[in-house]
Amino acid sequence: MVVNLSQKHSLVSNWMSELRNVETQGDRPRFRRNLERLGEVVAYEISKELPCKTVEVQTPLGTHTGKVLVDYPVLAAILWAGLPIHHGMLNYFDKAGTAFIGTTRKTRHDGSIEVNIDYVSNTFIENSVIIISDAMIATGATIIKTLAALKGAGTPADIHIVCAIASTIGIEYIRREAGRKIKIWCGDVDDEITAKGFIVPGLGDAGDLALGIKNTD
Repeated sequence: MVVNLSQKHSLVSNWMSELRNVETQGDRPRFRRNLERLGEVVAYEISKELPCKTVEVQTPLGTHTGKVLVDYPVLAAILWAGLPIHHGMLNYFDKAGTAFIGTTRKTRHDGSIEVNIDYVSNTFIENSVIIISDAMIATGATIIKTLAALKGAGTPADIHIVCAIASTIGIEYIRREAGRKIKIWCGDVDDEITAKGFIVPGLGDAGDLALGIKNTD
């Protein structure tokens, strides 16, 4: 299932317009904060789907019966572009376990894209809900490699993927290759990607815009 948060106007579509706009992209704190806000909104929406239990709490004037989460999800960030969204989700799921996945992308001589996992640090995810954050889903290859890299930590109960923009090609690739039901939450969906794996119209390189241009030396 895919949830495109820009299909119906809300503050998310306002933030997405700012993220895409070359006239505002030079304001790095604003760009980063808009990604963080997206993470906060999606965390709230996902929380509605998580198991809860009834508890009684004592107030100064009596007893109240309310609902709380049975357990917190595990938040996994794909480095480094996924960090602002991850941070936003961690603002809400403040007791969550975390995982970090370092990836690199290389363009081969034939124009195809090679994705490698260079670093994985995670808590156990057996029977947990895991939420994977990345800024963009272009081909979908990074997500599939990330799921494979996390297998050693256990089998999650449910998987959610959160991104600012996904391509329709990437979404279909994940659906085809993942082998299980996954829910994808997007700030918006674009139909086109270039031969080098950039989403069009997209917004450019989200990691560079949010955190600075990478030194690849």
